[in-house]
Amino acid sequence: MKTSTPLWTQAHRAARMNPSIIREILKVTEQPGIRSLAGGLPSPDTFPIEAMREATAKVLTDTPREALQYAASEGFGPLREWVAAMLRGQGQTVDANQVLITTGSQQGLDLVGKLLIDGSSPVAVEAPTYLGALQAFAPYEPHFVSVDSDAQGPRPEAIEALPRVAPGTRFLYVLPNFQNPSSRVMPEARRQAVVAAAQAANVPLLEDNPYGDLWFDQPPPASLASRWPEGTIYLGSFSKVLAPGLRLGFVVAPPALCPKLLQAKQAADLHTPGFNQRVVYEVIRNGFLDQHVPTVRARYKAQRDAMAAALKVHLPEGSEWVAPEGGMFFWIRLPAGCHAYHLLPEAVKAGVAYVPGEAFYADHADTRTLRLSFVTLPPAEIEAAVALLGGVLKRHLNETPSPTTP
Repeated sequence: MKTSTPLWTQAHRAARMNPSIIREILKVTEQPGIRSLAGGLPSPDTFPIEAMREATAKVLTDTPREALQYAASEGFGPLREWVAAMLRGQGQTVDANQVLITTGSQQGLDLVGKLLIDGSSPVAVEAPTYLGALQAFAPYEPHFVSVDSDAQGPRPEAIEALPRVAPGTRFLYVLPNFQNPSSRVMPEARRQAVVAAAQAANVPLLEDNPYGDLWFDQPPPASLASRWPEGTIYLGSFSKVLAPGLRLGFVVAPPALCPKLLQAKQAADLHTPGFNQRVVYEVIRNGFLDQHVPTVRARYKAQRDAMAAALKVHLPEGSEWVAPEGGMFFWIRLPAGCHAYHLLPEAVKAGVAYVPGEAFYADHADTRTLRLSFVTLPPAEIEAAVALLGGVLKRHLNETPSPTTP
């Protein structure tokens, strides 16, 4: 006999799980004729296919049984050693025992959330911030606190105020290098001030650095973790410099947190695929990235320049942006009267897609913002896509009555 009682009762946290607007938009971009400036996808033209093919063959020849077997939850030992040595070369104090290999840095966000967030506990984020982090943290039911930010990152005085406005803040999540979505880079003086403010407020830092190697003219300053190792968890990724399909990232945590992070990892998936780890290590162990990453930078810089030129020509007067010094994105603020989310269907109809900026805010979203990726289309296609977008915006502004019109 049927009853009205539902068979499945979902946890309260399930209500806080929402689809990624970026993933939903990517479905739209699969339609024929859409020029997509939406996805934060590395250019497939940068993937080191031949190096991967050779490394795969070597792993399957030399250590096939080990590569295809269950593996250590911490990660492949030589790869962890490589990560630790790389970070020490950048000024961090890191031992391989602090390195946990994750299934993409996105898993690192989830593991940190699982370990550090209780229901209603405050978690501080930049404004705007990475949408994927908001999604990763949300199921653990935090109280998001947006930290006032400017073109250089979070304001130190806003961090210092956290003990008063959000007592018990678990951590401040921050992307100092070519932030997604804004592409801003935190300069040296701001990094010093942010660390000092976090120390004074007794608020730990969660530093996410997927884009730090993608600089165009000069590398960014030293990491926050190098300035406060005992107070910072550091996330890194191989997705932007090798291939995202391998889903390899890493977490570097203070020693006191490592055992529980490892237990959280074991509960999630036992271990990141050992085969993938061995292949990546085989590719990078002899300095491959030193030759490969500069070619990625050169390609992306040319595409950045193409988009900067197109924006100057095609976007309507009153649009605001700053050409990024690295990374993959332009962050645009549209003129008054434009709502980026509401205009997206018109843009798609015209043949171009972007990501509305409001998805990147924990609260008080700026609806006039949007994010454009410049790395997935060649320069000529970038110009055509921006021209389509500019046409949509200009038509909308021409059809919208002036605020002074009765």
